[in-house]
Amino acid sequence: MAISRRDVLRLCGVSALAGVGTGVPPEKADYTLRIATGQVELAPGTIVSNTTYNGQFPGPLLRFTEGRPVVVDVHNDTGTPELLHWHGQRVPADVDGAAEEGTPYIPAHGMRRLSFTPGPAGFRFYHTHVAALGDLTRGTYSGQAGPVHIEPKADPGAYDQEVFLTLKEFQPSLSHGGDIPQTFLAGSPVPALKRKGEQAMADSLARGMPRGYEVGYRAFAVNGRKLGHGTPVRVRTGQRVLFHVLNASATEIRSLALPGHTFKVVALDGNPVPRQADVPVLWIGTAERVSAVVEMNHPGVWVLGDTSDDDRNAGMGTVVEYAGRSGTPRWNAPPSFTWDYRTFADPGSTNQRPDHTIDLLVEKRNAAERGFNIWPLNGVPFSLDTDRPVLDVERGKRYRMRLRNASDDIHPVHLHRHTFEVTHIAGTPTRGLRKDVVMLGGYQTVALDFTADQPGLSLFHCHQQLHMDYGFMILLRCS
Repeated sequence: MAISRRDVLRLCGVSALAGVGTGVPPEKADYTLRIATGQVELAPGTIVSNTTYNGQFPGPLLRFTEGRPVVVDVHNDTGTPELLHWHGQRVPADVDGAAEEGTPYIPAHGMRRLSFTPGPAGFRFYHTHVAALGDLTRGTYSGQAGPVHIEPKADPGAYDQEVFLTLKEFQPSLSHGGDIPQTFLAGSPVPALKRKGEQAMADSLARGMPRGYEVGYRAFAVNGRKLGHGTPVRVRTGQRVLFHVLNASATEIRSLALPGHTFKVVALDGNPVPRQADVPVLWIGTAERVSAVVEMNHPGVWVLGDTSDDDRNAGMGTVVEYAGRSGTPRWNAPPSFTWDYRTFADPGSTNQRPDHTIDLLVEKRNAAERGFNIWPLNGVPFSLDTDRPVLDVERGKRYRMRLRNASDDIHPVHLHRHTFEVTHIAGTPTRGLRKDVVMLGGYQTVALDFTADQPGLSLFHCHQQLHMDYGFMILLRCS
């Protein structure tokens, strides 16, 4: 596999680390993960080559206890340096898993022992954090993702069965097909942002430039198996099943519906929501997680799947089978549904005012780098050569990040090593909704509040791999 531009920049540092920790450690680790290339059978006749953890996709479920230190040994059996990011956890920068923050690479054919204290409680996950650029075998295009559950101090609600589902696409390819408009997200475009974005695109096309590359996929799976080829979720009438759903996609927003049933959303990104609510469809941005309870009160054999007919028929779904029922799994399309974060938040403004505000304008430079779109923040794309720009924040202060999106793309934005409060979305002030990823709608705005309580560097970026690789990142430096 090709080594990315970022890997080349770090190799001199990796060589110094390659001899550290490559022997057998004297203490036994709580978990061992092995990064290796191999084959994943999505279905008979559909076998894909991929890079995975412990030879499987998704990687093994890791169960931690909040506040109890753990040791994880990560072996890299591939020929290129790797990174493992503990998404959604508040851990030191040298453990977090982002090279921009100063995390050492896991050297090729070497290992790193990671020691940290898990937290906060809830549904988190782990995944690679290397740049892929145009190499669709690297980064989150690979099969390097796995769920983490940090045992909570408070039960999110009584349930009879707990089910973890990881959604993922395989066999990616580049195209100039352009974006498919996505209208599921609540909120209206801001006219000035729409004018700005549309004019920039029109000017680019008028100069004869093609539309920038997008990524498409040929195979889709839940827990590494295409619809109809995995073990069904077996339930009994009257059960309350708690589904933990992870969107481990590199680039796609996913939806999920179960005919005849509703989802009571109890947590988003592992954090209990201020207001639990029943919804007919889950919409899950890249790297988001949803925890929802389903009352099993509609016996039968059903398809739990994506609302997109093409994606579901290509594998994005699994079967839910009631005890005593058999036959062909059934699918009924749900009614059209708008996903609105405000449903799960408390209305009104947050009780805390920020000490400082950071304004960020998101723009798209169409096909500006070898056919790939560039994504600058405030006019400056992040440089993989220099790890800049960097914004300084003061420890203990509360900051509000106000993002304005002058593109029609939906951006699932993520802040490392922090949990933020969504304080303004879809034109409405909100409070109490705590997340680590939130979707910024096309030509819309969002505001996130966080306390700068993690010393060192923390990365903020769009979790869409194409976007973060080509400029949509910035570093926060806390001192």
